[in-house]
Amino acid sequence: MRIVHYINQFFGQIGGEEAAGHPLEVRKGSVGPGVGLQKELGDTAQIVATIICGDNYFVEHEEAAKRVKEILKEYEADLFVAGPAFLAGRYGVACGKACKSAYEMGVEAVSSMNEDNPGVLMYRRYAYIPPCGDSARYMKKTVKNMAAFILRIAEGETIDEPERDGYIQRGIRKVFMAEKTGAERGVDMLMDKILGKPYKTELPMPVFEKVAPSAAIQDMESATIALITTGGLVPEGNPNHLEASAAMKYVSHSFEEYGGFELPDSETVHGGYDPVYVNEDGRRVLPSDVLKELESEGEIGRLYDKVYVTSGTAMPTTRATQFGKSIAEELKEKKVDGVILTST
Repeated sequence: MRIVHYINQFFGQIGGEEAAGHPLEVRKGSVGPGVGLQKELGDTAQIVATIICGDNYFVEHEEAAKRVKEILKEYEADLFVAGPAFLAGRYGVACGKACKSAYEMGVEAVSSMNEDNPGVLMYRRYAYIPPCGDSARYMKKTVKNMAAFILRIAEGETIDEPERDGYIQRGIRKVFMAEKTGAERGVDMLMDKILGKPYKTELPMPVFEKVAPSAAIQDMESATIALITTGGLVPEGNPNHLEASAAMKYVSHSFEEYGGFELPDSETVHGGYDPVYVNEDGRRVLPSDVLKELESEGEIGRLYDKVYVTSGTAMPTTRATQFGKSIAEELKEKKVDGVILTST
């Protein structure tokens, strides 16, 4: 089996965020995580070429996806492999988009991502995506899992049931003959539920929390407004050790800790984007000076004197919900009327 492998600039050993605009290039053989993948595959499959491209470049240039098709044809690929992308959002989206190119060429594709990666939701239809951890610390285990999955494809094994075969559901309908009709299965499930027995729906539905919007602020001229940011903007030195990715906490800082409302003593710890411009001027993430102007002009009553901060990258929605509820309770106690939430 001939494999073409796609990786980003980081795993291609070109550079980090500063190289996110690196144009697509092709190298013969395996590179980066592909070396370990090739070792696990043995003689059954060969990585004949590795595509390396910066995360930003791939998603911003349509010709990159077209180039993937040309490379697959040039190297007579039997299988396309992308990643693993873990919980890296832009990398996941690039991997998914590249897999879509393979799918459109009639070439089977395999990737691996964390289930919360946006690339899964956007592109799961076009590839088998065995789930993995949230960061490269799971690389060895993930590569082994990907190799085992690829070997099953190489051996012609039927892979078409997500739970049984260990990949994220692709949302593809499968027609099959069942022993019982839908009505019978529905009644069986209902009886199991009534009798307290375990049961499982055939059509799991997503659960979305319904949040009633707050009432509109009636008097902005006397309202206290707070700032929250998921942009990871902290005082220099990051005194509370806020994590750059998959943050386990949020922190709060007074404007005094930032050196005032112009934020001269601020820096960002947020991973996944170039921090240069925000480190030059923290107001690019946290517009505290503008809010202070509105306060002096009487447009708002007061800018709350504390900022709540976390890092949004790789943040599970469940944890973000916990943070939001906790911050809201604190702000309600302090009689804050409204919040402006800024990102990166």
